[in-house]
Amino acid sequence: MDVELRASDDDRHRVVAELHRHTTAGRLTLDEFSERVGAVWTARTLGDLAVLTRDLPALPGAGASTPAGEHLGHGRRELLVLFAVAAVTLLLLGGFLAITR
Repeated sequence: MDVELRASDDDRHRVVAELHRHTTAGRLTLDEFSERVGAVWTARTLGDLAVLTRDLPALPGAGASTPAGEHLGHGRRELLVLFAVAAVTLLLLGGFLAITR
């Protein structure tokens, strides 16, 4: 992998899905997950994306080749769950800030 190549949106979606799987496995807290997902969307190169998962173990089946559209529906579901988790996190944070002020 050439770390200087520009990252595509598909590359970013793949990394977000991987971070989500690591979060559900208990390797990342929701705060760590939120920070890394924010960094995914500002990453410009494949090297920038690789840094975000460097300290995480390889997931089972991550290297297996599958037809291009096989994970498309599953990936969209994961993305919806990700956005739901992010929205709930923001609502809880907003509520906490409103109570403490």
